[in-house]
Parts: sequence; C-alpha cells; structure tokens
Amino acid sequence: MLDGASQPPLTVRDKVSYGLGSTAEALVFTTTSSFTLLFYNQVRGLDAGLVGTALAVGLFVNAFVDPMVGSWSDRTRSRWGRRHPFMFGAILPAALLFFALYNPPNIGTSGQLVWLSVMNTLLLQVMTVYHTPHLALGGEMSSDYLGRTSVMAYNTFCLWMGDTLGWLLSFRVFFAASGKFPNGALDPSRYPVFSLTVALLVVVILGYSSWSTRNRIPFLPQPKPGQKAFGPRELLRDVSGALANRNYVMLLLGLFFLSMMTGVRIGLWLYTATFFWQLDNNQISLFVIGSFAGYVFAAFAVKRLHARFDKRWTGAIALVLYSLGPAIPLALGYAGVLSARTPHILWILIAFSVLQHAPYSLMITTVTSALADIADENELKYGVRQEGVLYATRTFFQRVDQALGTALAGWVLSAIDFPKGAKPGEVSNEVLMGLAAAFALSAIPGLVAGVFYGMLRVTRGTYEATRAALAERQSAELSPL
Repeated sequence: MLDGASQPPLTVRDKVSYGLGSTAEALVFTTTSSFTLLFYNQVRGLDAGLVGTALAVGLFVNAFVDPMVGSWSDRTRSRWGRRHPFMFGAILPAALLFFALYNPPNIGTSGQLVWLSVMNTLLLQVMTVYHTPHLALGGEMSSDYLGRTSVMAYNTFCLWMGDTLGWLLSFRVFFAASGKFPNGALDPSRYPVFSLTVALLVVVILGYSSWSTRNRIPFLPQPKPGQKAFGPRELLRDVSGALANRNYVMLLLGLFFLSMMTGVRIGLWLYTATFFWQLDNNQISLFVIGSFAGYVFAAFAVKRLHARFDKRWTGAIALVLYSLGPAIPLALGYAGVLSARTPHILWILIAFSVLQHAPYSLMITTVTSALADIADENELKYGVRQEGVLYATRTFFQRVDQALGTALAGWVLSAIDFPKGAKPGEVSNEVLMGLAAAFALSAIPGLVAGVFYGMLRVTRGTYEATRAALAERQSAELSPL
C-alpha cells in the first residue's frame, strides 16, 4: 500500500486463508437465517411476529456498533496490526453465543423472547467485531484494481463454501428427513448437537483464518504518524467523511434495499420449500447443485466482467438478475403454472436457483471490491485509510439481512395467519398463495437497489486517476525540501 511496506505478491494460499474467515461467517449466517425463525416459531411455539421483532432488536444495536468497530480498527496500533486483535478476540464469544441461541432455558414465552433477543443481539455484535475488520483486511491486501477483485472473488467463493457447509450439514445430517419429521428442523431433539457442532466449526475456521493471515501484517497500512486514537469525535469525523463520498452513499442506499429483499427471502425460503413446494430436507439439500454452479461461474467470470464492463454495470445488472430470478418460480406458483405436483419440480427449482446464486456472487464480489476503490478516494481527500468504516457498511447490511429482513418475514407470516405447528400438505391454499405472493413481491426493493448501483461512478478510469494522485502526493511527502 502507499503508506505501508512494499507488499510481496499474494499467493493462492494467502487468498484462501483470508477467505476462510468468511466461510465461518457464512456458516453462522446461513444457519441462523434459515432456522432461528423456524425454531422459535414452529418448535418453541412463539408467535412469528414477536420472534421477528425480537430478532430486529439486534439491528438497531448494530447501527452503532458497526461503524464504531470499523473506526476503532482503522485507528488501532499494535504489533498485531489494525485488524487481527479484533478478529482473535471475537472467536470464542461467537461460538458460545451461537450455542446459547439454540438452547434456551424453559422460562416461558416472555422469557424465551428475551433470551432470543439478548443472545441474537450479542451474537450479531460479536460477529461484527470479527467480520468488519476481516473485510477491511481484504480491502488492504491488494492495491491493484483487478487484484482487489481477485481477493474478493476468493472471499465470495469461500462464502459459498460456508453457505454450502451449513446447508449440507443442516439438511443432510442434523435435520435429515425421518418418518416422523420430513423436515427434521421441526424436531427439537436435533438442536443441541447442531448448535454444538457449528460452534466448534466456528472456532476452528475463524482461528485458522486469523492465524494464517498474520504473515501479511507487516505489509498492511498502519495509522499515520500523529493520527488520533479512537474516540467519539474521531468516530463522528470518520463517519461524516465516509458519508461525504457520493459513491459510498449510492452504495449505502443500494445495500439497504438489497438487504430488505434478501432478508425477507431468507426468512421465507424454508417455509416455501417445506410447505409450498412440499420438499423434504433430503430434497432441499440438493439445492447445493444450483448454488455450486452459480458460484463457480461467478468466480471465473467476475474478473473478466470487471475488466470489460467495469464494476458499476457488472454490479447493477447482476442485481437485477438476482432480484428477478428467484422470484420467478413463486410467481409461476401463484399463477398456477407450477405446483408441488408439477413433474420434476425439484429440478426445475434447482435450475432457477442458478439465477439466484450466480448474480449474487457477482454482486457481492463487485461491492466488496468497489469499497476498496472508494477507500482510495477517501484517502486522497482526507489523508487516512478508512477501510474499517467503509466495510462496516457491508457488515451492517449483512445484519439487516438477518434482523430486519427476518423480522419482515415474521410479520408476513403473521399477516397471512400461517399456522403454528404446521405440517406439509395441510396448510390452506389461501395461506400458501399469500406466502408465494410475498416472496415474489420481495423483488421490488431489489430492483430499486439496482438503480442506485447503476449510479455508482467507480470505474477503471477513476481508480487510475486516484492512485496516480496518491502516488504523486506520497512522492512529494518523501522528497527532501
């Protein structure tokens, strides 16, 4: 980097070691997003709307914690660099809180809602303490326009690995279909082993990623001499500086609408698979085929797309496809074209899932790569590296997916009077049509997000101009008077 030591080339091992941190983050995200609402609503018998509200509490706390962690890590000085002290410190608390979330004591309805709210909120904050510095680390590992895309492509593929690991373990092992429970996630006896295993995987994967990337610490930017330590004023200054960047604001608005769509879909997807399409968990596990095809395509295509079309149009078009693709089967189901009795419905749905995962992978890689370019712009304007504050946006809206989106999904289930303790094949057609309509209409905020992505001005040209100006300023600072 311009203000750090000369960086040795990144190896494949460096990129994979870094990306594995997102594998664990995705493992937590996939399992909590898929099963928390179902567990507390269908297994513990709590009202879906109240569960959604309890989950949303953590979001409001995250609105303050995310930028605080980002700014704090930006200004941290230690022999472990700016990011690693936070990453190491979050590992054990994250594992313990994940286990606690799925093992509530028998303390009545109100007590369980409080337990859910507290454990989920604390888990969100601890994951922020890890993931915001981790994403910022990725933005610092390369100063090259397409090199950043390569780092983030590995990171996105490792996200897929975590998502897939959580998916296969959940649907094929922990919640595999049985005679009594076609959806094993409705069996309360499965959750202790599930939560303990995921917690142990979190410790191992996050520990390895944090330890194996420490060799990059000497080559990463450090706080500039005289830069003030973290404090309330510095936090406000850092956040206001980030919000003064037009590209950052466009990205912020896009991520907000994107996360509303994604969160609702994640919260409702297992309900649509189980009750609308009447798939058992062994069948649901096969959706990994579609996700694998989508992520492999994106991993090989994204760098070429950024080279040819730049990041703005790659991200915007991918977002439009991601908004529409997953909604099509439910729209066709609502129209009566597809149903649970349609021949080969499982494979039809898996084919459509490629239209979900390929553009999502392209979009996430584009966003995280573009944020590193925006960090260059802010360094030129303010003289400090702000990866932590800028990447706090991505972390925060990941939590919007989990919290607000899941809350909206819970409120949807309450609004359509989805029954507690429901069984596949016994839910009324009116309720199922409401479920399908809600999922299909969730594409609307995603399309709005696509408009904001198209308004980004992050191009190869702006990158090269910014890097040239930074190099000129550094040369002037180093030249003798």
